[in-house]
Amino acid sequence: MKGTSLVVSIVLFIAVVVLYILYFTGIKSEAPVADGQSTAEEQHSLRIAYVKTDSLILNYDLAQDLHDEFTKKQEAYTKEYAAKRSAFEKEAAAFQEKVKRGGFLTEQRAIQERDRLMGKEQEIVKLDKELSSKLSDIQAENNKKLLDNVINYLKKYNETHNYDYILNASNILIGDESYNITALVLNALNEEYQASKGTK
Repeated sequence: MKGTSLVVSIVLFIAVVVLYILYFTGIKSEAPVADGQSTAEEQHSLRIAYVKTDSLILNYDLAQDLHDEFTKKQEAYTKEYAAKRSAFEKEAAAFQEKVKRGGFLTEQRAIQERDRLMGKEQEIVKLDKELSSKLSDIQAENNKKLLDNVINYLKKYNETHNYDYILNASNILIGDESYNITALVLNALNEEYQASKGTK
């Protein structure tokens, strides 16, 4: 039994050594290639480029204009809300002062005024939600517009450059700068955008 076990161990050891030598010396078995298929050597090498989208968006003229428009709307909405809130707070303070002084002729009249102010406060809370929702929608629409513009341009760009993949550099930890097409894409996007502004 011990002899058989030793023979099997030696055969396995030799087989592993042979496989090791074949693997590292590059001797490979020739696998048949089916019709219509090409070997790895015949296939072209993978063409990849990447874009630093954060840098692209930061310097894209359209993104800056959309941001400026958004900021103006945000300021206008904030101003509208603040004015209504301030007016309400003054009315509420006046109401409390009037109650303390006993300025209402009847308790019923005081209750009516309190209910009116509560309704006004609910309107202000509703306005705040509506304005926040509008700003959120504008932001989402702006993001979609920017993404669509970038992707549409990259599709057009790739018709002549034939990359297999154009990646977002935010997911790339280390990359060869020669594959970075951010500056080319940014210049072309800004030229297109400025030209479209000129035709309006």
